[in-house]
Amino acid sequence: MGLFDKLAGWLGLKKKEVNVLCLGLDNSGKTTIINQLKPFNAQTQDIVPTIGFSIEKFKTSSLSFTVFDMSGQGRYRNLWEHYYKEGQAIIFVVDSGDKLRMVVAKEELDTLLNHPDIKHRRIPLLFFANKMDVRDALSSVKVSQLLCLEKIKDKPWHICASDAVKGEGLLEGLCDMKKP
Repeated sequence: MGLFDKLAGWLGLKKKEVNVLCLGLDNSGKTTIINQLKPFNAQTQDIVPTIGFSIEKFKTSSLSFTVFDMSGQGRYRNLWEHYYKEGQAIIFVVDSGDKLRMVVAKEELDTLLNHPDIKHRRIPLLFFANKMDVRDALSSVKVSQLLCLEKIKDKPWHICASDAVKGEGLLEGLCDMKKP
């Protein structure tokens, strides 16, 4: 079973087509995580920063996934909200080695959670505290504290430490997430 099959199980999905939004600040590892989630024969070797957004489509044995890889650069973050209505799950990636921008990540997360298209939906959230291989990276517990994730009471969420380049923590993140 592939990672997207695990994601389908995590979401408790019965639909044939699923839209997943992959959000986070620039250089957090979103595109690398998406690349790792693809079937091995569809993975690319060279990862470049996403400008605007890119759309990846995957098929598993029972589902079709559309993943919206949204640029995290400041000038493109306002595009995120145009995709909230279509999203059935959100993967939010945080660079756990970038302590200086943790406040910015929290602000963007708060904006996301308070948006009318997200606020009253029980949309599942999977957080990756990425780049655990970086020296002095914050633990997933510390990232959770800095983002105040414990205040999220109306949506199922989970945070997992990851190293997207090596693919570490991705499967665990999907498997540990509780059903909505």
